[in-house]
Amino acid sequence: MKMEHCDINQGDSRGFTPLMRAAQRGNQGVVKLLLTKWGIRPGKPGNNGAAPLLGASSNGHEEVVRLLLARHDVYPDEPDNDGRTPLWWASFNGHEGVVRLLLARDDVNPDRQSPSGGTPPWWASRNGHEGVVRLLLARDDVNPASRITAVKYYRGPPLGMGGRPW
Repeated sequence: MKMEHCDINQGDSRGFTPLMRAAQRGNQGVVKLLLTKWGIRPGKPGNNGAAPLLGASSNGHEEVVRLLLARHDVYPDEPDNDGRTPLWWASFNGHEGVVRLLLARDDVNPDRQSPSGGTPPWWASRNGHEGVVRLLLARDDVNPASRITAVKYYRGPPLGMGGRPW
């Protein structure tokens, strides 16, 4: 089969490209291979607005996230059609390693609220992800109101260090 007329960025009926599917499923080998191909667009979103980084972040695939973040054409704070960013999804699902990778970047807003409501600290708190909550609230650029809300809605074991919740 000749590949000269194959569009590597062509999506399926839902707009998911081969890179998006591989990233979403954590298939590091396929992601590495696809990222070497000329013309690959790793920042290209599907019909739902989700790019490969969002799928990998949502599912906790740290190595795939690392590969994608190494690219200059991936936008780490790009939301899906519902306004949820890779950090929002990683926080919501409790993927501490992915949250750590995303927070290491200057171009990721840890306090960005989705249109449906709630910031990454709020959702991590609501879902009982203590490690993620601690990572997010350690940042100086998280709004104090998010801090209070995160403590209020935290649904995990008791938190505390020296009499302070954070």
